[in-house]
Amino acid sequence: MIAFVRGQVEAVTLSSAVLEVGGVGLELMCTPGTLATLRTGSQATLPTSMVVREDSLTLFGFLDDDEKQTFELLQTASGVGPKLAQAMLAVLSPDDLRRAVTGEDVKTLTRVPGVGQKGAQRIILELKDRLGAPIGTRSATPLPVLEPWRDQVQQGLVGLGWSTKDADRAVDAVAPDAGEVPDVAALLRAALRALSRA
Repeated sequence: MIAFVRGQVEAVTLSSAVLEVGGVGLELMCTPGTLATLRTGSQATLPTSMVVREDSLTLFGFLDDDEKQTFELLQTASGVGPKLAQAMLAVLSPDDLRRAVTGEDVKTLTRVPGVGQKGAQRIILELKDRLGAPIGTRSATPLPVLEPWRDQVQQGLVGLGWSTKDADRAVDAVAPDAGEVPDVAALLRAALRALSRA
């Protein structure tokens, strides 16, 4: 297995980065938070986790070893695959996840697109004793109270690969257009236009 990748950043997309290692471009699937730290042309070292499937080999890249270990541990919960584990880390830091699981905070876990009430309860049940307590590597981000349409648009943007911070900014930008009966699809399109202009 490939434990880490070190090389020059050749490209950064919405969901992945390409690092040149010994003349070979390796594509690493990364969270928006990790991608935000990478600059094309600069050197980077990313801890990695390889997911082997019948029809694919996918390499996931991480900001640090803590994020990598959390990603691998999340997948030991039933119903959590690599894509969902990555989505969880895109929305919540490893410490935020530990706080949510140890505090049995279903509401925080259901902020992740693809995690429902039952899924969150199952994750808490299966990982409570294994995820451990927060270790304080990164500060928790306060979670704002959102109106239903705001939550849907924000989760849609995060699901498309935008960071929580960018998504929140775009939601604030389109909020004046919400009106009495918000059209979530139209607001999501408007938010995407706002992000592409930024």
